[in-house]
Amino acid sequence: MANYILRRALLDAVRVPAGTRSVSELAKVGNREWVGFGYNGQPNYVDRTDFPMPAVRFQPDTPDIKVLRQKEKGDWKKLTLEEKKALYRASFCQTFAEFQAPTGEWKGAFGWALVIGSLSVWIYFGMKLFVYSPLPESLSEERQKAQLKRMLDLKVNPVDGLASNWDYENNRWK
Repeated sequence: MANYILRRALLDAVRVPAGTRSVSELAKVGNREWVGFGYNGQPNYVDRTDFPMPAVRFQPDTPDIKVLRQKEKGDWKKLTLEEKKALYRASFCQTFAEFQAPTGEWKGAFGWALVIGSLSVWIYFGMKLFVYSPLPESLSEERQKAQLKRMLDLKVNPVDGLASNWDYENNRWK
């Protein structure tokens, strides 16, 4: 991770505002070759599936890599598998399979969501137990039944309200 942050800081340090650079000015970034336009026209490296060709090569040119690049210009059948892999790793940090592989990062996010959820439940029960006062007597079940009976006796909202659903002749709900 520290290597990534350092690499990112170095890439940000060499950025030049758009329109003020030419190909000759930024033909190399440090000792790395600038090989294309890149994701946004800046000389930076990023592994992306939607844009697979970064602007600069991943590793700087070393004498071994320069020799391999000269060999690369010839017949590829003469290159060994190890040389082909070394050339690939000089240009790219990871293969598609490596940077598309699941990281398991969702497990940490899901775990933290469960921790936060359980803390919320504990806080709710603590507040209900120690902070909130008990419910008033008017919310008890027998009081609510008595209030409903009184509303029916007074015929509250007889047209389209509560009393309209009560059958007064049979003393039951319609």
